[in-house]
Amino acid sequence: MNFTQPLPLSLYVHYPWCVQKCPYCDFNSHTLKKEIDEAAYINALITQLERILPQIWGRQIQSIFFGGGTPSLISEEGLNRFLSQARALLGFGPNIEITLEANPGTVDFEKFAGFYQAGINRLSMGIQSFDDEKLVALGRIHSSDEAHKAIQAAKSAGFTNFNLDLMFALPNQSLEQAIADVEQAIGYQPPHLSHYQLTLEPNTPFYKNPPVLPNDDQAWEFQQACQQIIGNAGYQHYEVSAYAQKGRQSVHNLNYWQFGDYIGLGAGAHGKITMAPEGRIFRTQMPASPGGYIEAMKQYDAGRTHWLEKEDAIFEFMLNALRLQQGFDLGLFELRTGLSLTEITPVLESLIEQKLIEILPQNDTDWLKLTAKGQQYLNDVVSAFLAE
Repeated sequence: MNFTQPLPLSLYVHYPWCVQKCPYCDFNSHTLKKEIDEAAYINALITQLERILPQIWGRQIQSIFFGGGTPSLISEEGLNRFLSQARALLGFGPNIEITLEANPGTVDFEKFAGFYQAGINRLSMGIQSFDDEKLVALGRIHSSDEAHKAIQAAKSAGFTNFNLDLMFALPNQSLEQAIADVEQAIGYQPPHLSHYQLTLEPNTPFYKNPPVLPNDDQAWEFQQACQQIIGNAGYQHYEVSAYAQKGRQSVHNLNYWQFGDYIGLGAGAHGKITMAPEGRIFRTQMPASPGGYIEAMKQYDAGRTHWLEKEDAIFEFMLNALRLQQGFDLGLFELRTGLSLTEITPVLESLIEQKLIEILPQNDTDWLKLTAKGQQYLNDVVSAFLAE
C-alpha cells in the first residue's frame, strides 16, 4: 500500500451506559445498575487518548462524535473536562463538528444549554417515533410528548445543527403511521434526518422473540413513500439511511463512509489509523465492559490491535463507500486504501456487465455509482469484493 497524503481524522467517544437497553439494540451498551464512576471513566478516556498521540501526531481532528449507549447521561462537568483535555492534546480543525447523541428521556433545556456551553455544536436525537404505542413497543424510555419537548429545548438552547433519528417498519406499523412520523420530524426543519428500517439483530431480545413486523414488501412501500416526502421537503438523500439539507451532511459519518481515519475511545470502541506514507492501516478495539476498559487503561493495555491486510482494506472501503447515494470518485479508492485500481478492475467489470454499477465521467474524473438494480441488491455488490 502506498499513501500520498494523510487521511481525514475523526474522534469517536463511546459512552456505554443506558437507563435501560432497547430490545432491538445490539450496540455495546450496559443498563445502569449502580451509580456511574464517571470520573474514572473520563480518566480512562484521557489516558487512552494520550497513548495514541504518537500515531496521529500533527494531524487535525475534523469531527468528534459521542455515541453510546446514551451519551446524554454524561454530566455537563464531565463533558467539559474531557473536551478541555482533548483540546489541549489534539489539534482541532477550525470548523470542527462535535456531535453528541441524546435520548429525549434524559435531557432538558438546562442540560442542553450545558452541553452547548461545553462545546457540543451538533446533536443527534434518538426520536425513533412520535407514536406512544410504537415507543412502548420499542422499549424506549421517552414518550412522544418528551420527544417534542426535547427538540424544542435543544433549539431553545442554541442548537441549529441537529439530526433526528427515525425508524420505520415498526411492530404493527401502518404506512400512514410511518408517514406521520416523517411529517412531524420535517415540521421541525432539522438540518439532518436519519431514517432506517428496524432490523432484527442476533443476540437481542427482538431476535429471540420477534414482534409482528411489516413484511418486506410493506417495508419497501414505507421506505419509498417516506423517501418521496423527505425529498419533496428539500432534503438530499446522500447515504442509504441519511438525508440532509444542502451543505448539512454529517462530517463525521461522511468520514466513515469515505474510509477516513478515526480514533476510537471508550469501552468496546473501534478505531482505524493509517500510517502514511508507510502504507499500513491498523485497527484498534477496546475491551467491551466499562470496568474492563477502565482497568485496561490503568494497566497500560492497548486493547486488541491488528494490521489490515490488502483484501480487508478493499472490502471495508467498498462496504462503506457503496452506501453513498451519489457514488464516489474512483480516485478516492486509491487515496484511502493506498492500492491501485487494477486490484479491483476484474470485479468492477463483472458488476458493470451485471448492470449493478456504472462508471460515469464527472468533473474530469470517473465516478462509480450503483444502478437502480445495484441499490436493490447492495449486499450482493458489496459481497463481490470479499476475498475468495
